[in-house]
Amino acid sequence: MPHIFSFFEHWFGAFEPVAGAVLVSLLLFLFAVKAKSALAKVDDPRIPDQSLTIRNTAELIVGTLRDFVMDTMGHDGKKFIPFFGTMFVFIFANNLLGVIPGFNPPTSNINPNAGIAIIVFLLTHYLGLKAHGMSYLKHFMGPVAALAFLMIPIELVSHLVRPVSLSLRLYGNMTGDHAVLSIFTDLTKIGIPVIFLCVGIFISFVQAMVFTMLSMVYIGGAIAHDEH
Repeated sequence: MPHIFSFFEHWFGAFEPVAGAVLVSLLLFLFAVKAKSALAKVDDPRIPDQSLTIRNTAELIVGTLRDFVMDTMGHDGKKFIPFFGTMFVFIFANNLLGVIPGFNPPTSNINPNAGIAIIVFLLTHYLGLKAHGMSYLKHFMGPVAALAFLMIPIELVSHLVRPVSLSLRLYGNMTGDHAVLSIFTDLTKIGIPVIFLCVGIFISFVQAMVFTMLSMVYIGGAIAHDEH
């Protein structure tokens, strides 16, 4: 794969993904502060602004993510809306950084992805133990006690592979997408790159959604009771 120039790689070297993630975090923080300030200034928060404003944009994002989490996890998802909403926005914004010329998406590096995936992995089993106590370990034994000796290693491998698959899926898709966009931009300069730019934005959205949805499925499965 050809080398892709990045300002942050030139300035920060091996810390390029960290610098990109910090930049995205600062921009999201500023957006949240502006949205909160705009919401505090209105007389009746139930009445939307007449035009597209930062407040309307923030409310649309929060409402959409709330529905996304609730539809995926059901009633149990209500308390996880802030966590998964933040995860989706953070990953999506990091992905989008790659569509700006001169920047690589931090998610095209395995390390940031692995960091988020490991948090999901640890949180999954912490919440599972919190919800079920030591009986949570029965999830690894399978439905038939006689097959526990076979199911336990299979389940352990399955759970250990989850953070790896989450990290590699996001890494591979974002690396490939950014490479394709850069190649066609160098070759055609005008017109054609716009098509791949739109495709890149779509892929950025889909990959953030897939990562978040799988994380919800893992945690939802850990805390679910048998009758559910």
